[in-house]
Amino acid sequence: MIDQFSPTGGGRVCAVLGPTNTGKTHYALERMLAHKSGMIGLPLRLLAREIYDRILKTKNPREVALVTGEEKIIPPNPRYWVATVEAMPLERTVEFMAIDEIQLAADTERGRIFTSRILHARGTSETLLLGSHTMRPILQRMFGNIQFLSRERFSNLSYTGSKKATRLPRRSAIVGFSSDTVYSIAELIRRQRGGAAVVLGALSPRTRNAQAELYQSGEVDFLVATDAIGMGLNMDIDHVAFSATRKFDGHRARNLLPTEMAQIAGRAGRHIRDGTFGVTGDCAPIDEDLVKAIEDHEFDSVTKLLWRTEKLDFSSLPALIRSLDQPPPRDFFVRSRREDDEDALHRLCNRAEIREISKGGAALATLWDICQIPDFRKLGGDQHARMLGDIYTHIMNDGRISESWMEPQITRLDRTDGDIDALSSRLAHVRTWTYLSHRSAWIDRAPYWQERARAIEDSLSDALHEKLTQRFVDRRTSTLLKRLKDNAPLLAGVTEDGEVIVEGQFIGRLLGFEFIVDPRASGAEAKSLRAAGEKALTPVLAARAAALANAEGEELQLDEDGTILWRSGPVAKIQKGPAPLRPEVVVTGIGDITPNLRGRVEDRLKAFVTNKIEGLLGPLVALQVAANSEGENGLKGLTKGVAYRLAENFGATSRSQIGDDLKQIDQDERAKLRKLGMRFGEFTLFMPALLKPAPASLLTLLWALWTDRRPGDVPPPSAGRVSIELNESLPHAYYYAGGYRPSGTRAVRIDMLERLAGLIRTARNESNPKEGFETNAQMMSLVGCSGEDFEAILRSLGFRKNVVKRKVPVTKDLAAPEKQNDAPAAATDTPADDTATAPESTPNDAAPETTSAAPEAATGDKAPEAAPQGSVKAEEAAEEQEIEVSLWRPAMRRPKHTGKPAQNRNKGEQRDNRGRGPNQNKGKGRGPKNANRNAGGRPGHGKGGSNRPPREKKADPNSPFAVLAGLKAELSDGDENAKSKAPEKTE
Repeated sequence: MIDQFSPTGGGRVCAVLGPTNTGKTHYALERMLAHKSGMIGLPLRLLAREIYDRILKTKNPREVALVTGEEKIIPPNPRYWVATVEAMPLERTVEFMAIDEIQLAADTERGRIFTSRILHARGTSETLLLGSHTMRPILQRMFGNIQFLSRERFSNLSYTGSKKATRLPRRSAIVGFSSDTVYSIAELIRRQRGGAAVVLGALSPRTRNAQAELYQSGEVDFLVATDAIGMGLNMDIDHVAFSATRKFDGHRARNLLPTEMAQIAGRAGRHIRDGTFGVTGDCAPIDEDLVKAIEDHEFDSVTKLLWRTEKLDFSSLPALIRSLDQPPPRDFFVRSRREDDEDALHRLCNRAEIREISKGGAALATLWDICQIPDFRKLGGDQHARMLGDIYTHIMNDGRISESWMEPQITRLDRTDGDIDALSSRLAHVRTWTYLSHRSAWIDRAPYWQERARAIEDSLSDALHEKLTQRFVDRRTSTLLKRLKDNAPLLAGVTEDGEVIVEGQFIGRLLGFEFIVDPRASGAEAKSLRAAGEKALTPVLAARAAALANAEGEELQLDEDGTILWRSGPVAKIQKGPAPLRPEVVVTGIGDITPNLRGRVEDRLKAFVTNKIEGLLGPLVALQVAANSEGENGLKGLTKGVAYRLAENFGATSRSQIGDDLKQIDQDERAKLRKLGMRFGEFTLFMPALLKPAPASLLTLLWALWTDRRPGDVPPPSAGRVSIELNESLPHAYYYAGGYRPSGTRAVRIDMLERLAGLIRTARNESNPKEGFETNAQMMSLVGCSGEDFEAILRSLGFRKNVVKRKVPVTKDLAAPEKQNDAPAAATDTPADDTATAPESTPNDAAPETTSAAPEAATGDKAPEAAPQGSVKAEEAAEEQEIEVSLWRPAMRRPKHTGKPAQNRNKGEQRDNRGRGPNQNKGKGRGPKNANRNAGGRPGHGKGGSNRPPREKKADPNSPFAVLAGLKAELSDGDENAKSKAPEKTE
């Protein structure tokens, strides 16, 4: 055990170990914010910025500080610090401390910084070390009382092998290890898949965040990045593809370590969503043993950590160099290689003027501080050392960096012109000045220069983001434009989704035969793309037209708005033609093909529409043919007129409209109409085969075209509904075309209305003709409504409500209090009763589907009031009680049907012109025995009977109604007595 490395400060030290996607960083943030103060060190400045922004969502900005190499946001008294590992202000005392990705202590480039933080960064109350399981053995050797917390991955990670970049699944990240590789892959993805976002470690935080948002928002589905995404950047990635398994680490090209590959591959999957990884391009497949290690998160333990002493001797330049070369104190530490700061020190020592100034003490310490300025520009050691020497001489000679020298250095970077490389170079340069601006001891007016450098960096970042987006998302390749100018043939293709790919580049979509340019293009670019598409698609359109001319009927569809679809794209529309059942077919987008092929396409689409109409509307077509035919097969006289009227009204019409003509048609002529599919309902003439959803939808479309309406504005009624709410802005002809009859405040499906008529006929036969019939749940179920809507339907059919009183027996059991039955409330849109006997007009298909339960009985019995205690004996209790019952009977005069909804005093109900009584004109030569009854139940006299009901007679004093009225008068007193004298109540 190594005592000198034991935790100090008395705080708890815990190592939270696990693979990627285990929530280690999230756990550390929760622990930090639970303390009064805290600090977390992160491996990347991009990740530090992300964590800083996340904390600001819950904490006041005055409480949080951000410190990176070139960015410092430090309020007066912050409680929480977010920093890169290199920039952690360890002089600050905090309760909580966390170091993320501690396995980087074994990294040859940055390992000694992480080792130093593991050894010396402590919180007074709690310290968390976050990293991989591979660090557990060496941490146990270093510390005696450290605690361990193991975390498992939330999701699974699996290997999918090699795939081409153009075949990668959406939400994929492709990893390269140089900017040139990243840009070339992004260009390939843009040409083949529409676009990609680009993330590199060298980007400014502002540019990186903008590119990440481009991907996160879904505007592009692919991310091309360096291995910077492996260090904890949280993005919605489902698949990670390696374009290579070797990288240049700044000194040499080497294979990726298994732990490095696992760290990068682990970015796939988010929280509980599984992820996959593989290779792409020329990258060789990953070895099976390595795949298993990555999937199972099993790697060799870390045995060596990079180390460099932090006890430096500034007495002289040779002494400083000797102290830097001090060997490690323990065998599990390895002296780090010469880093950039040491290399810069050795280069500066070769200059005599530098050696003369930095003989020791503060001058030498300042030289060492300047040597630690990062080489953001990456121009080589000599140029970097030359700039550091200039900065050092300015500070030592003038005490500060001269503003006259600093001003032109920054001003020349304040430009946003140039390409991606030029903008990236300026950004790298300005980052050096951003870093220097936060060293207030070296420059005057540090806040001014900080703001100035930040503004330049932001403007360059925005310009770089725009350039990257333009190049890898929107910009079209110069190859396409060059081939257009050379008038060379273009290689084009259309995917199954209709995407048009020209020379491997997405330029738009083909909807049927109409080419739609990529909406992201505009101006001259859009014109060029349209020219390229029209030129390249000429042979494609000819091939598609030939395929359409030979298309089977199953490949074509007729939409509700009249559009004919083929391969999910519109190819034609139907418009108003010379007759309701003969619409015109207008084909679009085939002007550039040959006339012969164009004629074949038009003939095929016309044949499709004709077959569609004849297949779905066969009975109506046959009726129209019979009406137009002459001879024995044709209809004659009034029968032909009725057929014409029905065809003109798209298969259904009110019987009252042609009632006079029907009286004069004998049974032989009627039989011809029945043979053609017509049914003579009590209220409607219709064709049951046209009431099914598909024929009704087509009839609604043809009606809209014939009446010069847009089909989309008048869609067909919802299939399966027995009744729908009536829209008074639509004519009644619309509902008849869709198979519904306007009735009251609703439109009822015609076959259901005729079934209702059958139930009413049965109820009338079983009831007293003078009183009328009672409604029941089965009637309401047929039309899918109750209450006022159902009453409005009955009124529209020519019935009126009559409220009477009846006596009902009451039980003698007085032991328990009796309950009153509440009046039932019927539900709307109830299912039709399949057990009801359907009249002749019922179609062959089953009863429609509905949504709610059948309504309860329309009337209920009311229990008598309890007798006062002691007033009568139990055996003397009343045995009967009066209740009010709603009965329906034919009105004195049927409401007229004018084709428009008439407004009555209550609900604006539709009235039926010249309404007929139930079962009128049914049978052979004359109405049935119950037809044409008058109010007293007496059948009509004479041949055929009279359809007009007689005037209502005054009530007989000896009738049951008069007796009920007398009983009510005896039981009531006061005003109630006056109200009850009426023999009946009507509505």
